[in-house]
Amino acid sequence: MSSDLYYQLDNPAWFALTGPQQSFSTGNGKVKRYKTNNLPFAAYDHQHKDQLPLLDQQLQSGEIFFLIGSIPTLPPNWIILAELTCLQMINHIPITPLPDAPEILPLGEGQKQDMIDLVQRVQPGYFAPDTYQLGDYYGIWQDGKLVAMAGERMRVNGMSELSAICTDPAYTGRKYAQHLIIKICNANHAKGIIPFLHVLDTNERAVKLYEFMGFETRRTISFWKLQKN
Repeated sequence: MSSDLYYQLDNPAWFALTGPQQSFSTGNGKVKRYKTNNLPFAAYDHQHKDQLPLLDQQLQSGEIFFLIGSIPTLPPNWIILAELTCLQMINHIPITPLPDAPEILPLGEGQKQDMIDLVQRVQPGYFAPDTYQLGDYYGIWQDGKLVAMAGERMRVNGMSELSAICTDPAYTGRKYAQHLIIKICNANHAKGIIPFLHVLDTNERAVKLYEFMGFETRRTISFWKLQKN
């Protein structure tokens, strides 16, 4: 894939919503948002920083949502709840599979509640009821329940974001996350798609794992948690 396409990652939600994930979007040519059942992310064309009042019209009073990257002056009825500083990391080459891989199964509509329950236990706030529709999701089951999962969230031309990488705390230490990451990354590489992800810069354990697996940091990028009053 041409490195010329990496500019999309400076505004990933915008290029997802105006590109491969248009069917999940609402908005116009200057502002977009994911449908509320898919993801609490909104975006705007960074070339038109004065268009946020149009985005305000797409939001409900009291709604909590996220913008990614640089933000201009916000509408007066928006509140910044948090700035989440993340590392944006890219996996450029396939990853060597680990031995003794557990059974990894696709997840879909029939496992929707299992996914929601697991994410809410491990990392609540980023997974809407139909987030799983945005890409391919996979899970590992033990003792009759979903104990680890990972999938794809934002997809831009030529690249796909890994997300919802989580393991039930009672089942950590078994490299389940690594097995899932390898499966998704290598499936994308086989299709000529470059995997990327976002991780809090304070999550040193996860950052070290991703670096060990071959991910490289491209940049630091902020996820702004906002609320419309």
